[in-house]
Amino acid sequence: MDLVKNMDHQEYVKIAGLRVSRCLYEFIETEAAPGTGISPDHFWDQYARILDEFAPLNKQLLAFRDELQSKIDDWYSSGNGSSASPVELRSFLESIGYIVPEGPDFTVEVENVDPEIAMVNAPQLVVPIDNARYAINAVNSRWGSLYDALYSSGIADSPEDIEVGPGYDPVRGARVIEWSKNFLDRIAPLESGSHADVSNYVVERDSNGAMVLKATMVDGSVARLAEAGKFAGFRGVAVKPEEIILCNHGLRLRLQIDRDGTIGKTDPAGIQDIFMESAVTTIQDFEDAIAAVDAQDKTHAYRNWLNLMKGSLSFKLKKNGTVVNRTLLRDLEFTDPNGQSLVLPVRSMMFVRHVGLYMYTDAVTTSAGEETPEGILDAMVVTLCAVHDLKHEGDFGNSRHGSIYVVKPKLHGPAEVEATVNLFERVEQALKIPRNTLKIGIMDEERRTTVNLKECIRVAKHRVVFVNTGFLDRTGDEIHTLMKLGAVIPKESIKQATWLKAYENWNVDIALATGLHKTGQIGKGMWTMPDKLNTLYQTKIIHPQTGASTAWVPSPTSATIHALHYHEVDVDQLQSDFQTRVRAELDDILTPPLLEGVELSEEEIQSELTNNIQGILGYVVHWVEKGLGCSKIPDINNVNLMEDRATLRISSQHIANWLAYGIVTAQQVESTLREMAIVVDQQNAGDPKYKKMSTDYDSSCAFQAARDLIFQGCESANGYTEDILTRYRRMAKSRAAEQRT
Repeated sequence: MDLVKNMDHQEYVKIAGLRVSRCLYEFIETEAAPGTGISPDHFWDQYARILDEFAPLNKQLLAFRDELQSKIDDWYSSGNGSSASPVELRSFLESIGYIVPEGPDFTVEVENVDPEIAMVNAPQLVVPIDNARYAINAVNSRWGSLYDALYSSGIADSPEDIEVGPGYDPVRGARVIEWSKNFLDRIAPLESGSHADVSNYVVERDSNGAMVLKATMVDGSVARLAEAGKFAGFRGVAVKPEEIILCNHGLRLRLQIDRDGTIGKTDPAGIQDIFMESAVTTIQDFEDAIAAVDAQDKTHAYRNWLNLMKGSLSFKLKKNGTVVNRTLLRDLEFTDPNGQSLVLPVRSMMFVRHVGLYMYTDAVTTSAGEETPEGILDAMVVTLCAVHDLKHEGDFGNSRHGSIYVVKPKLHGPAEVEATVNLFERVEQALKIPRNTLKIGIMDEERRTTVNLKECIRVAKHRVVFVNTGFLDRTGDEIHTLMKLGAVIPKESIKQATWLKAYENWNVDIALATGLHKTGQIGKGMWTMPDKLNTLYQTKIIHPQTGASTAWVPSPTSATIHALHYHEVDVDQLQSDFQTRVRAELDDILTPPLLEGVELSEEEIQSELTNNIQGILGYVVHWVEKGLGCSKIPDINNVNLMEDRATLRISSQHIANWLAYGIVTAQQVESTLREMAIVVDQQNAGDPKYKKMSTDYDSSCAFQAARDLIFQGCESANGYTEDILTRYRRMAKSRAAEQRT
């Protein structure tokens, strides 16, 4: 093995004209490649060839981003943009290539898409791939306990109920069961009577030989389902089923019957629990949810993904004094209404999210030691790992249709989507897998992708299975793009801005017009308050109501609660109806969210600044000092928010914008940074491993990172935060290593 060290004393293997981090090289050689039919030498030879082809293109695409932003900045700085009409604005953006001509209508042509993605409307859980426990829990979250979700959220509580304390509250438990039976009456009603009055469920054959569900009531009467087709099967013996499987709007429920169970023995029908299909799909995230800044971090994340693809990922933890080994759950067998034995999928269908084009890594460098595009590395290594799943050799497969589902974030326009599609084709050739195995999910979270969404989908029409809006990143890009135009309105006001509603509708309109109805997912963004589950139930129904077939959630329990919305809203019908509505207006999307004519008080300005800075510091200190890319962070009011780099991007860009227009001063920002560092330190006082920022502001990596994110926000490419975060995270890791030695 030909080894070389860099200035940080990291060992690299010289192969195929590249320098490959030793830990990554050994991972490919001993773990990822064996069993795929791809030798390590072939892998690295092909990788070097792909780099030669796509790395220069990657730089060109990034340079074009900068070129466009420079032209937009100059146009606004010259005063042309401030008084431009919508027609003049569109004409300018078209003249510089920001908006490309829209071509004729078309329909996507994607094959081998699993039904979980093409046909089922349900929540989508996003988790960090570097955390094995979370990754396993996510995959195992396809089914969730409705009783547990209702009990922990308080959704079923009455106004007079008091806050639940430690231990089981029988009053709350009774409310949960009552609410659940009412829910069954709404989504799978009986011909007569209520599920609350059922004393026994049995499965019998009707005169046509088909199996039907019969419910005997406490008064002795017998009722069938009002819609026989909502009976999807059972587990166990027909006359004494262990589970009854119902289906509504394409989502299944399992009534678990156990007359000896703690709850079942007191229930008239013996129902112990109701399990709902919840996180039907999951995104295992290599991007915003993790903080991978070097070869060791990336290799660790790749290893988790490999073991998910092999079905061997496990995690040990102590629970009530006992060591528990968490592994992937096995599928179940059930009997369908025709009497046929079928497999009931138990695990969530996995997507994997790569990093964006602008990310570079030291895990693989050129012979001269220059970092290379991290997205190309993700494409090769992640796909190599997924080849194990394509072979269908184990009991824990992901795709039953031979596809690999990749979410590609932060693409700017059709040229970047096309480059990604071409990269995927080249990776398929290199790894000897069929063309179009790699499917793409397009994140509509950058302004240039939004305004060109139809053409973005067109260039990926043989691979696209997913388009998804991302309000926070999209807002960050909005602010950065308009940085030279004027000051923007407060963050909460942006949520009601003209452009945002148009953007959310436009995404659905374009996706439906290009044929994604019943062929792929149309998604909406993350619920960011993981502890506010009752609020989630009251408000997140807006996502299916606007035609989204999926929306992101941060936890298994929130997935179960959000699944209720897909029973309450017929998304398929809505999408059919929306295909005839008038498309959202591009001019509305281009309407800038400016502070024109709005007078903010000093108190309002300081409140906005305080909220933004507290959020930035609360997130950055965990990213930089602990390497946590996504975590629950208390806001200024001590409400836990699920934060990632998207929230950081919008907050830092917002302050940078207000600084540029004198809404806040540099001294005001500096003072607020120090005040909020003390607040964040106090919020983390119970963490023995936490490193305070306020002890020494100048030496705190986290504090300095937060400061740079704000004061360098105008110069940061597209307002992205990764360069600054990575630099300070590496610094923090280096300091920690020095302290250990």
